[in-house]
Amino acid sequence: MRAKAPSPDYGTVATHHQGQPSDGMHAPITRFAPSPTGLLHLGHAHSALFARRAAGDGTFLLRLEDIDAGRCRPDFAASIEEDLAWLGLDWPRPVRRQSAHFADYRAALARLEAMDLLYPCFCTRRDIAEEIARAGAAPHGPEGTLYPGTCRRLSPAERADRLESGAPYALRLAVDDAACRTGPLAWHDLAYGPMAAEPATFGDVVLARKDVPASYHLAVTVDDALQGVTLVTRGEDLFAATHLHRLLQALLDLPVPSYHHHRLLTDESGRRLAKRDRSLTLRALRQAGHSPEAVRNMAGFP
Repeated sequence: MRAKAPSPDYGTVATHHQGQPSDGMHAPITRFAPSPTGLLHLGHAHSALFARRAAGDGTFLLRLEDIDAGRCRPDFAASIEEDLAWLGLDWPRPVRRQSAHFADYRAALARLEAMDLLYPCFCTRRDIAEEIARAGAAPHGPEGTLYPGTCRRLSPAERADRLESGAPYALRLAVDDAACRTGPLAWHDLAYGPMAAEPATFGDVVLARKDVPASYHLAVTVDDALQGVTLVTRGEDLFAATHLHRLLQALLDLPVPSYHHHRLLTDESGRRLAKRDRSLTLRALRQAGHSPEAVRNMAGFP
């Protein structure tokens, strides 16, 4: 194995100005932000320990990304805190839970809507697939086939009629218009160096749905700002997401943290560890008699 509410005062949470990366003069604030949809495994342990080490003399935060009520469970949330404490980690209380902060995400959506950068999308997955089939092909991005822009072309009257009918919809970000508003953007990654942001590779992403009031991309960007996170550490599988997060930071006038995307733990065959790897969950390793020191070593942090 290898290794609609008042808008939050975003400007008060940063130790540096919007558009400028952390200068390294302040003790870092990092975070580990799992979703309580299953038990933690060794890959999670690696990510949590990586964030704790990166914080140094600064602050290590735990955040529970439980905005998807259909998949998240209270028992998994409790097990996350239990497992991390068993590993020897500590963090300030209370833990931020996304499900308790919907007003923050609604405020961010309201700001984007006021900039005329959001539009309702009434397409089902089948509608999108059929539209792509008619076109013969579609470009791909980090999250798969890009949305073909069907509902973006609706007239104001058509949108109003569909909204009036009560048809379900998602809110999409008009990414090209947003990028034109901000101009060129960049961020600094401690593993990769200076990076130019290319949010257009995502197409018009969904930022909210009826059943999930904010997407991962919107919620994590707002959360990091409101918690004063100055160094975002996370797996390299989320590297591409930073292109879009950087755009949202600029649109919402949020501070820009530094980033460090770390390698992922894999099994002997090179497959990335996942929640399906039940034998490698921290609970299973504890029950098998492994000590916290042994598990930290297995996770790459002796």
